[in-house]
Amino acid sequence: MCAKQFAIIGCQHAHIGIFISEMLQLGYTCAGLYEDENDQLAGSLSRQYGIPLVQDKESLLSDTVEVVGCASINDRKIDVIELCESRGKHVMLDKPAVTGREGLDRLKGVIDRGRIQIGMLLTERFHPAIYTLKRNIGLGVLGEIVTIGMRKPHRLNAASRPAWFFSKHQSGGILVDLLVHDFDLLRWLTGKELVSVQGYVSKTVMPEHPTFYNTASVQVEIEDCIVAQLYADWHMPEQSWTWGDGRIYVTGTEGIAELRLQGDPLVGEEPSLLIQLTNREPVVRVPLLEPPYSISHDFVRRIEGLDCIVSHEDIVKTSEATIWADESAAYLQLDVKEPQR
Repeated sequence: MCAKQFAIIGCQHAHIGIFISEMLQLGYTCAGLYEDENDQLAGSLSRQYGIPLVQDKESLLSDTVEVVGCASINDRKIDVIELCESRGKHVMLDKPAVTGREGLDRLKGVIDRGRIQIGMLLTERFHPAIYTLKRNIGLGVLGEIVTIGMRKPHRLNAASRPAWFFSKHQSGGILVDLLVHDFDLLRWLTGKELVSVQGYVSKTVMPEHPTFYNTASVQVEIEDCIVAQLYADWHMPEQSWTWGDGRIYVTGTEGIAELRLQGDPLVGEEPSLLIQLTNREPVVRVPLLEPPYSISHDFVRRIEGLDCIVSHEDIVKTSEATIWADESAAYLQLDVKEPQR
């Protein structure tokens, strides 16, 4: 058996399958998977990857386990982080890491103590189209960045969602759950910090879930007068073949770029597009670059003290910006009555 082992504690979202697959590809073996509620997803991943299900999470914190992956209910992830810290286990989290100010303070405490490394599946940095955009921005192809816009309508699939998904306290809500990726990308693409945020979160559907909000729109000021607009909703039509229609628009002093990441009906199920137009060159579909390694490999590199793409600072500042935006947003609610039964 391979000396390197990882384990899974908490399996509430299929995102954790990314971590499992990539760790197996790196030559790790999985000691087991613990999930005390979502038996269906846990069983599916167990069968797919040949991972044993265990009834006691303590059995997954033995000396042979180096790294723990966690996709627990969002507001419970900080408990797993602190458990892993107490056992000296590094931990990779599905996003978001925390859902509010108290969790953020606890996360900062773990990182400040420096006993373990914490990773988060900020997978969009490793998307070939976004990675290529980052490279081109760094090369000055678009000049100085002026504005960034990000849109991500999501398909709800309400019938398949667990009860905690509809609770803002447990999930963090639409802004925290979905826009955490976007706040990370704003910092990464520009290399600058956020100055101010303001936005709206609205509820116009599902009165049976009082704290479930379905749209979020945020305006962001970044250093050097860069402005950004972030938008997400839960209204991607059910007939979509994928989770949603993710797009990124970047305007610079020398050119513009548009990313069609997934769900564009004109592209269909073809690979993502990066379209670029500059003062020097006509419109072109840019060939996409593959990142040098996967997000899980990047995390392992950090554990080993090597250069990495996602740092502790990135995770803290992204989480901090997301919580800040959520606390600053105006929450709007339409008076919708429950349908007669």
